[in-house]
Amino acid sequence: MPYPLILKSKPDYVDLDTEFKPLPKYGHLTQPHAEYDAIQPVIDAMHDQVWTLPDFDAFRQVGHGIDAPIPPGGPDRTRDVVTEILQFPARDSQMIELKVYKSPKVQKGATLMLRMHGGGWCVGGHEADGAENVYAAVHTNIVVISVDYRLAPEHPAPQALYDSFDALLWCKENAAKLGVNPERIIVAGSSAGANLAAAVALEARDQGITGIVAQVLHFPQMCHPKLFPKDRYEFGSYIQNANASVFGLIRDECFLDAYVPDTSAPDARKHWPLLADSHRELPPALIQCGGSDVLRDDSFAYAEALEAAGVDVEIHAYPGLPHCFASVVPTLSDTQEFYKRYDAFLDRHTG
Repeated sequence: MPYPLILKSKPDYVDLDTEFKPLPKYGHLTQPHAEYDAIQPVIDAMHDQVWTLPDFDAFRQVGHGIDAPIPPGGPDRTRDVVTEILQFPARDSQMIELKVYKSPKVQKGATLMLRMHGGGWCVGGHEADGAENVYAAVHTNIVVISVDYRLAPEHPAPQALYDSFDALLWCKENAAKLGVNPERIIVAGSSAGANLAAAVALEARDQGITGIVAQVLHFPQMCHPKLFPKDRYEFGSYIQNANASVFGLIRDECFLDAYVPDTSAPDARKHWPLLADSHRELPPALIQCGGSDVLRDDSFAYAEALEAAGVDVEIHAYPGLPHCFASVVPTLSDTQEFYKRYDAFLDRHTG
């Protein structure tokens, strides 16, 4: 039975009726962007059409099986990267698919990048962030392994986290076969994938699982807006960018309700890295976000939480740009800078 794609007429978790003024720390990041604004009507028309589909199954078929486009001047994925499909058994014996990306000249004992894809925990697959996978895999000392975790609403939280963490354990146990160093791992993701990457890093720390040396968190959702600690962090982007290009508040709540339908459940806080009891002893992080993204302030809040705990954080915001702009518009000049910073971070943390 298909699960309907339900878009509310009014958000449940953020009050849009109160008078709002841009907040002082990050409000300025919502601003015009001439290059993006010129093509925004076309981009929004494409995304609006997808969100008129009747159910999640139909949504998942959009672009299914198509390789993500590579920005101009980027790697040649047909020449510089080879891929293969593997499967591993999760804790409940369900077989979960992995996609391996690596250079034909990959070194033995390479750093493992464990990648969780974006898509609001409900849609998407390996190629949702495929360009980021390719950019990482052309490093001859990195093997990228993407996890096709089970999706909500059929499989609500914590299933995606369980599958992702189980993939980490399986990759460590099978490091020799995979050609990776089990003590050199980068967890990475965009959007919902970044949420899962951060959650995996926390779970690994709490369970004493070693080897994670860095985390890449692009456009992350680090807290449910209903649970967001507004007394500690600036909470303006959910209101300021509620009707943002590509991905706004109503669309975010559609995914949130599918992934964590009950925010009062005892383990609901487990899914939101910002609410962790401690952020100490976590690996260094790269965080990149769009200035006009509804999730912008999640990025800054998590960066502040990590920095307060003594964790090394590099954060970059791109004024005037929406959620996941680097994959939405690969030709933007800011996309080039996005990947330069990504590459530089990987170079620093792969030795």
